[in-house]
Amino acid sequence: MKKAVTFGEIMLRLKSPAHERLFQSPLLEATFGGGEANVAASLCNFGIPAKFVTVLPDNDIGDACAGELRRFGVDTSAILRKEGRLGIYFLETGSNQRASNVIYDREGSLISVVKPGDIDWREVLADADWFHITGITPALSQSAADASLEAVKTANSMGLTVSCDLNFRAKLWKYGKTAPEVMRELFRYVHAGIANEEDCQKSLGIMSDAHADSVTKGELDASAYEALSNRVMAEFPNLRYLAVTLRESRSADINNWAACLNDGKNFCLSKKYELTDIVDRVGGGDSFGAGLIYGLKTYDGPQKALEFAVAASCLKHTIAGDINRVKVAEVEKLMGGDGSGRVTR
Repeated sequence: MKKAVTFGEIMLRLKSPAHERLFQSPLLEATFGGGEANVAASLCNFGIPAKFVTVLPDNDIGDACAGELRRFGVDTSAILRKEGRLGIYFLETGSNQRASNVIYDREGSLISVVKPGDIDWREVLADADWFHITGITPALSQSAADASLEAVKTANSMGLTVSCDLNFRAKLWKYGKTAPEVMRELFRYVHAGIANEEDCQKSLGIMSDAHADSVTKGELDASAYEALSNRVMAEFPNLRYLAVTLRESRSADINNWAACLNDGKNFCLSKKYELTDIVDRVGGGDSFGAGLIYGLKTYDGPQKALEFAVAASCLKHTIAGDINRVKVAEVEKLMGGDGSGRVTR
């Protein structure tokens, strides 16, 4: 089976224990995470070989990070090692009406100074049939945006399927370009797009018919996203699929979770899951992306691929850390309707 290749930044994740405020106690939980790395690890858990491309510092922190990826079976052979720093993010997990909070410390990280020509994409992609990226890496710097565009262009020219999770991050677009200025060009080379309730507007400049306050009020109208997905696919004819995750946030602990998928012929809406005791929602979108890639590569028809992606992401909300640690059988069990949580003996 050919590999899926993902490209982006992996960071050191420093989280306060349980639901504590940052530095409430003198402890932080240290792990690693980042959108594209999370996707690669999930794909390996699903039995899809995956390679992750990034730049890591040539020191003990970089060694630990690469070792953590290899523990999931991720191919790290294309990771560049240089002198410099690994980006960091601090996470405070919310509860009830107190939202979770992320603080970035990633300016000047090695991936932010990567530039076209640093990575031999034809060599990296030679054994792959799928390439995945997000809108996070192009948000870091102009050079990272240029390298991202080089990657998707090369993947296209080599006949790979290209997926992109738009992943708009307001805290990152600081180098003088707006997200639509960069992402509209990159998205022309994408075959499978992934977005949430706001991404199409803020990353592509395409407005939704949904009410502007629907996200914060926790109520989403799926019909508005059918119209939105039709609009996006009309503007980007290279797209074969556009998936939109539909998160209704009642509080930090209680969400409704579903998604829709447009393949240009059919508009599919998934089952809705009620998430009533969220352990960790960071990485939920990445687990959806990995599930969708697995589903599109494995199942016949878009509906089953969508249901797999939503169920996989539903289970991620029960797992601490960035990475989804579930297998295909667990996801398919939930898809089949077994969400009782009964002890398996």
